[in-house]
Amino acid sequence: MGRIPDYFGVSAFGIKMGVIVPGTDLIAMVCESLSNVMKDGFLDDGDTICITESVVARAQNNFVTVEDIALEVRNKMGIKLDSKIGVLFPILSRNRFSLIMKGLAAAVPEGEVLVQLSFPADEVGNQILPYDYAEELGKTNGDTISLDEIGPNRFKHPITGVDYIDLYENLIRNEGSKPHIILNNDPLAIGEFGLDGIIVASIHSRERSRKKLELRGYNCITLQDICNQGPGSWSEWGLLGSNLSSANKLKLAPREADQLADQVQARVRAEIGKNIQVIVYGDGAYCDPSTGIYELADPKPALGMTRGLRGKYREGLKYKYLVDKMLDEGLEIDKIELSLQAQKAQKFSKDSMETEGTTPRKVEDLIASLADLVSGSADAATPLIIVKGFINGIA
Repeated sequence: MGRIPDYFGVSAFGIKMGVIVPGTDLIAMVCESLSNVMKDGFLDDGDTICITESVVARAQNNFVTVEDIALEVRNKMGIKLDSKIGVLFPILSRNRFSLIMKGLAAAVPEGEVLVQLSFPADEVGNQILPYDYAEELGKTNGDTISLDEIGPNRFKHPITGVDYIDLYENLIRNEGSKPHIILNNDPLAIGEFGLDGIIVASIHSRERSRKKLELRGYNCITLQDICNQGPGSWSEWGLLGSNLSSANKLKLAPREADQLADQVQARVRAEIGKNIQVIVYGDGAYCDPSTGIYELADPKPALGMTRGLRGKYREGLKYKYLVDKMLDEGLEIDKIELSLQAQKAQKFSKDSMETEGTTPRKVEDLIASLADLVSGSADAATPLIIVKGFINGIA
């Protein structure tokens, strides 16, 4: 295969690997794959190696059951089997939230679960109502919309066709608890129902909602507080970033992913002689323009990384602006090319015209999102991604 020619820009390639199961020595497996890549002259200093979080968590055997979730919720919140709990702003997802809902309901099998959904969509863009429906009802963000007001012909998810209100009600009922679902965009509205505890189930807005509720004295935790400590399976992200594994089992996000990234980096340097960076990636930060669904159901795109990537931003010149400017000034093409090369070596402030329109973005977010797009949410059997030409010379 050989080395990629210098005239190629940023490139990303999926690397096929064997089946990874609990107990697999993933670091050894990754290094073996990279050794083969090296033999073909395809691994360089400055490459970024991206490992999908799914195989990291599986190799760690990082699974919990519905019963594990229920027990931890009761213990951490000091609630009883017949308590009344609230679940605030869960996303609408069978893969991401159905088993979490089941576990929360199992914590109070003789009690009640009140679920407050945001409208017209959850925080990642999954719709629960048509966009203008609340306005037609005369409702504002602080108003509650009841299921009676919505009526029997409820809106179904535009892609999956699932009625998530029906799904979540049935999950709660099947655990013996009584479901009560409302729609309201004010996180404080859930506190009006005399609850024994509230679980903030949103991903990206969780701390803002938790703070508002705690300031008013409510017994409140977030998904990150559940299954976030050992012994047994755990992740510092708790239930955030977890995925459906089986009918009764959930795969957590990987734990201590920074350490794994450092270990891969060190072993590649020692055994293969290349200085690479490593990211453990989850969902890419991508918004589908057709549906408006924001795909980031993980707490962040990069769940772990080597230190060489942390805190770095991708910045650059506004080439289109500079070329047009120099053309207007009458410069010839060869002089434009020389000027561009010279300006690349200069430092410009973030508000200068030379960088106008090139918003600095975290390197970790961009690379993790690129890796996720290459591997694909449907899984292309390439849990290892090599990104070339994005960063160089970082040891």
